[in-house]
Amino acid sequence: MIDVDLIGRIRRAFHEERSGIKTIAREFGVSRTTVRKVVRSNETEFRYERSVQPAPRLGAFVGELTAILEAEAALPRRERRSTQRLFEELRGRGYEGAHDSVHRFARAWRQERARLPAKAYVPMSFAPGEAYQFDWSHETITLQGLPLTVKVAHMRLAHSRMPFVRAYFRETQELVFDAHDQAFTFYGGVCRRGIYDNMKTAVETIFVGKARQYNRRFLQMCSHHLIEPVACTPAAGWEKGQVENQVGNLRDHLFRPKPKVASLEELNRWLADQCVAHARRTRHPEQKERSVWEVFQAEKASLMALRAPFDGFVEKAVRASTTCLVMADHNRYSVDARAAGQTVLVRSYAERIVVLFDNEIVAEHPRQYRRNQVVYDPWHYLPVLVRKPGALRNGAPFKNWDLPPALAGVRVGLKRHEDGDRQFVKVLGAVLDHGLEAVEAACAEALEAGLCHGDVILTVLARQRQEPTRLSIEIPEALTLKAPPVADCARYDSLRRVA
Repeated sequence: MIDVDLIGRIRRAFHEERSGIKTIAREFGVSRTTVRKVVRSNETEFRYERSVQPAPRLGAFVGELTAILEAEAALPRRERRSTQRLFEELRGRGYEGAHDSVHRFARAWRQERARLPAKAYVPMSFAPGEAYQFDWSHETITLQGLPLTVKVAHMRLAHSRMPFVRAYFRETQELVFDAHDQAFTFYGGVCRRGIYDNMKTAVETIFVGKARQYNRRFLQMCSHHLIEPVACTPAAGWEKGQVENQVGNLRDHLFRPKPKVASLEELNRWLADQCVAHARRTRHPEQKERSVWEVFQAEKASLMALRAPFDGFVEKAVRASTTCLVMADHNRYSVDARAAGQTVLVRSYAERIVVLFDNEIVAEHPRQYRRNQVVYDPWHYLPVLVRKPGALRNGAPFKNWDLPPALAGVRVGLKRHEDGDRQFVKVLGAVLDHGLEAVEAACAEALEAGLCHGDVILTVLARQRQEPTRLSIEIPEALTLKAPPVADCARYDSLRRVA
């Protein structure tokens, strides 16, 4: 193949120096056919392309190789097999040719597919405070030394491109609500529209066009913040392309290498700081003279005022067991004994579980995200314990009971008595009538006096509840002394001197 430098020298010799074809061929050591091709075509470069690629050994396997390539075309690029792996696959099926033949065919097939017309998109433009985009991603972190996949909520202001990222153990609806509250607090305001994909926590039914049947609780959240929800067309991620792009970019900046943290709270504080740092150092794609952070500061004035956080719970009616436990998110939580065997409402928040019975809260626990956990509050079982004091020794809720200091001291002191458990249950039972604070004060007084006994503590409680005694004689106001007498023994000495 003749290079472009030689082509240029031939053209100059023929057109400028007026040399003949025979002379040029002899001077540059090329054939006269080549010289004629150069000077007559006015081309400055020639490429050799074989019109037919012989593949005598691959020919019988072209159909199988094409079928494999078509099956893998729909997969992400990282999941497609390399040509070396395709070559090994065909070798296993009896192919005896070279790897180069497989490589050339696969490359040509993929290039031909790449020549298909690309989809065209319309560039989007948003006014300040007009809209945000929301999406989820799955990332891997190291939590307390162990690898863990977390669900990461992404929000992005469509005008300023200001990002917000927060990690969760799940991507359930109550966590969607919490992610919005946290994001709006981070931004200091709310946009007028929210752009989402058709996530199940927001959209229940997809109709023709943009029509959607949204989830009732999701609509309540949007109504609380005065947001108009907009769902994308299925499989049209470009409609919220900014947040889709953010997922890929921030994955490289924030989750590679994997962050090592002791808790999710620590990770989320770090992610918020990194979002600000990323915005400060990144130029805005349209206003290139300003950073994303500077454009965000200007956009703040256009955001709607931030309201109180949405009461973002997901409610479910369940039946409490006779052991005073309810099931929530694959875990069991204790409830007050009066709700045993009754239907209660379990409200799942991002950080806590609240249980209601007859519109009254009968339990509230920190939420557990590990499965098959049992969370007890021993005070829920106190009415049952009063009736069955023997359960104090082996009852599961009472193991490792974190009691107030004075009550814990009384429990240790009563272990020396033969009926110590029964006496301690009597003291605990007083909490139902007197309250924990009063019982704790009575225990502290008894310990200070060195009298650690159940009856003594109950006597102290009874004395505390006694009303002060009133005087039996009421002195009329007319007989009340104006100047009460002063006790002065020196007056007697003065009398003795007179005598």
